[in-house]
Amino acid sequence: MHTGLVHQLDFDRDGRTLDFLSIPFSIDRSPYFQLKVPISIIRNGDGPSVLLMAGNHGDEYEGELSLAKLIRRLDPARIRGRVTILPMANAPAVMAARRCSPLDGGNLNRAFPGDPSGTPTARLAHFLEKELFPRHDIVFDIHSGGTSMEHLPTALIERNDDAERHERALGLMRSLGMAHAFVADNGPAAPTSMGAARRAGSIGLSGEFGGGGTATIDSMAVTARALDNLLLAAGVTDEAVLGTPPSQGVPTQLLSLTRHSQGIYATRRGWYEPAVRLGDRVAAGAVAGWFHDLERLDMPEEPLFFAEAGIVISRRLHTHCEAGDCLIQVAEPVEA
Repeated sequence: MHTGLVHQLDFDRDGRTLDFLSIPFSIDRSPYFQLKVPISIIRNGDGPSVLLMAGNHGDEYEGELSLAKLIRRLDPARIRGRVTILPMANAPAVMAARRCSPLDGGNLNRAFPGDPSGTPTARLAHFLEKELFPRHDIVFDIHSGGTSMEHLPTALIERNDDAERHERALGLMRSLGMAHAFVADNGPAAPTSMGAARRAGSIGLSGEFGGGGTATIDSMAVTARALDNLLLAAGVTDEAVLGTPPSQGVPTQLLSLTRHSQGIYATRRGWYEPAVRLGDRVAAGAVAGWFHDLERLDMPEEPLFFAEAGIVISRRLHTHCEAGDCLIQVAEPVEA
């Protein structure tokens, strides 16, 4: 009654199901409160099994809005297999427009493998890794830069020691039709959804699709195209559901982000002014921006320099900064 996660889902039922994952969690205003996480299952017989999720962080909207559309538009009669959709996985964070859950401070993408007797975030992570992910061939978790960051659209997979599964993941990642992509190597114990998908035996795909705590025409278009392309590549559908033309032969530049020296971090309170844009190629020693101290107007702004060459992939959107804030990052282009 007071721990765990409960549901009444039938994963083998054909048609469209719209229901909730329920997590008991007593709060001040409601002692028998249950956190409700919406979930949809759309199934038509045997075939591929794909899990699509967004709202892992609550202030990343491209995936949330796109998956809400997909729930309404995906016709069970026109698919093969099963598509499970979690449009707002960290539901309390989505409703609060925050990165982390206001119920327990939980960052879902750092909570895996979770704990069935822990906080709501830990219980959800445990259910996803132990119960939901293993039911699916593919897990696609959609992210963006959130409220504080702007991010170059990039796809992501985790390196897999199984060569055949790794090649399958690479092929699916390229099928998304995104110009840039990462192969991350966070190790077998990674607390992320991609680490969880790998431990569950699924092929995990993720990516960053925008940022700024908003949805734009461009960020929604790249998200819709990636979803349509993935469902086509997985063999679930024969045509685009969200109305985007499939990408044909779009080259994907692989990137590497493995060193702290590829980022610039604030070391004190200040105000950051950028000198470059997302996607720019920069050299080591190039000016990344300027750090202002508006409490010391007699002091000139401090130029900041890239320690490494690469492609600018993210930058902080909030001009005001505190010590430890990441201001900008570059990734290194690598050969396939």
